[in-house]
Amino acid sequence: MSFYRDFNDKLAIERWNTHQREPFETIKVRQLSPTVGAEISGIDLSKEVSETQFAEIRRALDENLAVIFRDQKLSPENHKRFARRFGKSLHRHELAATRFKGDGPFDPEFLSWKTGRDSRFTAGDGWHPDVSCDPSPIAYSLLRVTKTPPLGGDTAFANMYLAYEFLSDPIKQLLDGLTAIHDGSLAWTAGYGAKPDPGKTYPQTEHPVVAIHPRTGRKFLYVNASFTSHIVQLTRRESDAILQLLFRHVESQLSLQTRVNWQPNSLLVWDNWASQHHAIWDYYPWERWGERVSVVTGEAPRARLDLGEAAE
Repeated sequence: MSFYRDFNDKLAIERWNTHQREPFETIKVRQLSPTVGAEISGIDLSKEVSETQFAEIRRALDENLAVIFRDQKLSPENHKRFARRFGKSLHRHELAATRFKGDGPFDPEFLSWKTGRDSRFTAGDGWHPDVSCDPSPIAYSLLRVTKTPPLGGDTAFANMYLAYEFLSDPIKQLLDGLTAIHDGSLAWTAGYGAKPDPGKTYPQTEHPVVAIHPRTGRKFLYVNASFTSHIVQLTRRESDAILQLLFRHVESQLSLQTRVNWQPNSLLVWDNWASQHHAIWDYYPWERWGERVSVVTGEAPRARLDLGEAAE
């Protein structure tokens, strides 16, 4: 009798958990789970962040993929100023066409929403990275929830480095070198019923199924149920079968995941390439409002780093 080889996940978690992490000197970092998520304290983001502090924040983000800052009273200007530390270009979301906006004047660099009893959907209610359909997808997102329900409304995160590492070697070998189409209309028209402005279409982009992160040099799984339509090199049936396997893999592996609990005056920052997230709509009929600023770097996910190129 043979047994399934289901131990890859334990070996991957062991490597992740036993990797040496250097102590922090200017901030405090508390992990939310062994594999993804951390809470950062000891810093006021309404003020200028020093280069030393920001370098430690970047390292905490590289190590944990999603970090939350508590007790931060931020103005929209503070929010955008901190976002620009991760990259000078702020994303303008295609769904600005639907005129989502907060209480102030419309700002295309904010994606704002209000979910309540009369909402037909809520933003992000499914596993995804933000706008993976773009040629240069969002690298980092920074979210404030400006009105929280009495209970619930967590954001769940999954570690896409480990999602790849959990797979068996034959499946890894199959996926390496494949590419997939990420289609904005799959998420926004089929999912939300939103249509682009007249004369425009939502972006479609081909990205590697397995990409290498430019900062860490690690491989991560880069397909998702919200935007990925098909794998280019496979037949339709093969593509559907492989993608459904990978989507269920991310959804079902609780050891890849954590849930971030929202409190007033919190700012959540995540690596939008090496993680996926899911806004949990368990608070109906109560309301949840949010504002997101996102950073684009001009880079696209790649299957390999150039010869001689080193991760930062």
